[in-house]
Amino acid sequence: MIHEALLIVMQPLIFLNILLGVAGGICIGCLPGLTATMGVALVLPLTFGMDAANSILLLIGVYVGAIYGGSIAAILLNTPGTPASAATALDGYKMASRGEAGRALGISTSSSFIGGMISCVYLLLVSPQLAKFALKFSSPEFFMLAIFGLCIISSISGKSMAKGILCGTLGILVATVGIDSITGTMRFTFNNMNLLSGINYIPAMIGLFAMSQAFISVEEIQKKSVVTKKIDHVFPQKKDWGIIVKNGLGFGSIGTLVGCIPGAGADIAAFIAYGQAKNLSKTPEKFGTGIPEAIAAPEAANNGVTGGALIPMLTLGVPGDAVAAIMIGALTVQGLQPGPLLFQNNGPIVYSIFIGMFVANIFMFLLGINSLRLFAKVLSIPKEILVPIIFLLCFVGSFALNNNIFDVIVMLVFGIIGYFMSKVEISASPAVLGLILGPMAESHFRRSLLMSKGNLATFFSTGICWFFFILIIVSLGIPVLRSILKSKKKTMESQN
Repeated sequence: MIHEALLIVMQPLIFLNILLGVAGGICIGCLPGLTATMGVALVLPLTFGMDAANSILLLIGVYVGAIYGGSIAAILLNTPGTPASAATALDGYKMASRGEAGRALGISTSSSFIGGMISCVYLLLVSPQLAKFALKFSSPEFFMLAIFGLCIISSISGKSMAKGILCGTLGILVATVGIDSITGTMRFTFNNMNLLSGINYIPAMIGLFAMSQAFISVEEIQKKSVVTKKIDHVFPQKKDWGIIVKNGLGFGSIGTLVGCIPGAGADIAAFIAYGQAKNLSKTPEKFGTGIPEAIAAPEAANNGVTGGALIPMLTLGVPGDAVAAIMIGALTVQGLQPGPLLFQNNGPIVYSIFIGMFVANIFMFLLGINSLRLFAKVLSIPKEILVPIIFLLCFVGSFALNNNIFDVIVMLVFGIIGYFMSKVEISASPAVLGLILGPMAESHFRRSLLMSKGNLATFFSTGICWFFFILIIVSLGIPVLRSILKSKKKTMESQN
């Protein structure tokens, strides 16, 4: 199986697609405001005419490149190119301001590479075993898994849990449109033929993540970013390699673990790594002044997420983050259903994804070390040129899915919704989780009740169900506990 996967990945066209994906992803990541999710959403329509291996590996290349590329803007402009690089900006810009921009970028590139490769190793070792375990799942287990995934909404809601739950509920409600999969009843179609098959979540995601950001970019069209810092001595020196390897191995593993948790993204992993690196440091007071450890740790962690997020996506069909959600769409378009059966029925494709992740991280390192000056120039692209291109890609990509103007309308509607959501600081990720996991939860809930003749005890009939039940309680309890502790801390501070 691995031999077949190697033959797939070693095709010149696939190699070229991975390389182009990584290069494009770095360019997208460089530009403040253009997130990795937006980049993958924009590129997705270009894959519709490709075979499964080419399409998914192109998207993986974009994902890997964009997560790394965000550090370039963070270090040179103090403006994270992607949310995943927000922690890197804390010390990276300080180093660049001292005339060490090349050194900071070299540490970022090398740490990103090590973190990404660590995640690939875990992906290769853990995913097949987890898929074998997941074959024991039946409808009750899948329902509890879906509920657990939906409960992650409380962790990715941003500042307001209520807003996140509202957004997630919106996604679940949208997912109910169309023909009922159990009874065949038409729901919320309003006699519109286009709604019989439901609202396709790919145009919805392009709208929420790409079009909404394009609308925001229109407001900022007059803002220009110009890099004035000199970039030299990019390849890390001997004294830096010890720091890079130490942080890369440890925090790359932490990033992979965080990526495995549905809904926890690269930005969360980066800040966890930054905080832990500071706690473990002998000189924590130096964090925030521009030191190598403070760049190596978050960059290893956020790139570690890239492989970790694919583990639940491939094995369980639950997206690790918003990018993995889009990749589920890419696999579905190719007629592949993520989950344990994917390993049985399409093993060579799965293993080609594993190998392609290794290749993408190697390309990311080589391009980063050798072409940083070129990618830095991307930061100076005028928004008057960039924004119309994004609009065009959104329109063409939505239409190309089914050659249907209705999908373009869906994309525009969700783009407007996403724009106003960003204005009131509501994350779009809960809506995506609702769109993907809502139908899964509903169908398996109803199938479980049919199998058990309406007995709700079926959801607590196995150890796996109880395991997910405990995870649900923990995932719901932690945010509540955190808010209680915050309020107590504020009360104590006010009393003092």
